[in-house]
Amino acid sequence: MKRSKSITYSQVGDDYSTKDPIKILAQTAASQTAKYLKQAFNYQEISDSRGESAFIWQVKADEFMASVLEGLGTKNLVADEMRSITGKTYYDIIAHDTVATIINDLATSGAKSVVLHAYWAIEDNSWLEDKERMEDLIRGWKSACDLSEVAWGGGETPTLKGIIKPETVELAGSAIGVIKGDKRRIRAERLKAGDRIIFLKSNGINANGVSLARTISKNLAEGYATKLPSGLMFGEALLTKTNIYAKLIGDLLDKEIDIHYISNITGHGLRKVMRAPQSFAYIIEKVYPIAELFLFIQKRANLSDEEMYGTYNMGQDYAIFLPAADVEKAQQIISQNGFESLDAGSVEVGERKVIIKPKNINFEGATLELR
Repeated sequence: MKRSKSITYSQVGDDYSTKDPIKILAQTAASQTAKYLKQAFNYQEISDSRGESAFIWQVKADEFMASVLEGLGTKNLVADEMRSITGKTYYDIIAHDTVATIINDLATSGAKSVVLHAYWAIEDNSWLEDKERMEDLIRGWKSACDLSEVAWGGGETPTLKGIIKPETVELAGSAIGVIKGDKRRIRAERLKAGDRIIFLKSNGINANGVSLARTISKNLAEGYATKLPSGLMFGEALLTKTNIYAKLIGDLLDKEIDIHYISNITGHGLRKVMRAPQSFAYIIEKVYPIAELFLFIQKRANLSDEEMYGTYNMGQDYAIFLPAADVEKAQQIISQNGFESLDAGSVEVGERKVIIKPKNINFEGATLELR
């Protein structure tokens, strides 16, 4: 039997080998502008935050600011097609997930979210005339801000005729947070050999790898209405809400869990476990069973385990690095906050790589040049 052709994320979404060098070039140029923080305000850039999820600068002896900008990607296009099937707009979920992508990145620094701004770009004002969709978008955005305990400070809604396609929207935003106390600042330099790796269980693909899933839907006779083994439609599974971890991370820090580092598992999949710049080997001893959505995508795209774990979170949302002595207490707090966690592995002395033992996968350091 002839083997069907694989559909990779680099073919239909992000080709990291093209994008990452440009990001590195931009980070290098950006670092040269840090002098203006010092010149104008006597603030100090935390240079190690370059390439991390959030950029950090020091404003007082024991106080820091953190900022981040993120976008949703193409998940709203799934919602648009699912509406024709079910009649729901799903834009409450779309709004929630946009906020989640922003806040979850900010929380990896240990920052308490202060204010969040929205960016909703449209082709023309006709997109705003759908009252039900707009009400769902605003309601979902406000609800996610409440979950994150962040003030929605406003935003921008540009009309970009000729750039944004008709009947679509580009959703993004930025957030600023405060870190009060150097002990609460989560940074790579604290990572140590012997640290344990806790994974938080994800609800699905979040906002990453959606372009690949959308391509798969086009090759299905029933498209997004195709049923998974559980009976859930493919499109509904893709639109599962992303967890928001802002309050959880705050609670862990309040209760003096010694978090050494956090990596948000988004683009690059579990290669992101080795986001820190140090040369450590990350030994993953346990992973969550592969959820039916990921199995469906893997089968339909004809992808290897290595390709899947290098693209999607595969059930592992956040990687939290901490001393072994804190694991039990941390997992109790995680559970109390309504999330599931897995004591998954350890940080070891060795060349920079991620070894996922249950899947016999070895991601070498060179596969993640971008932090």
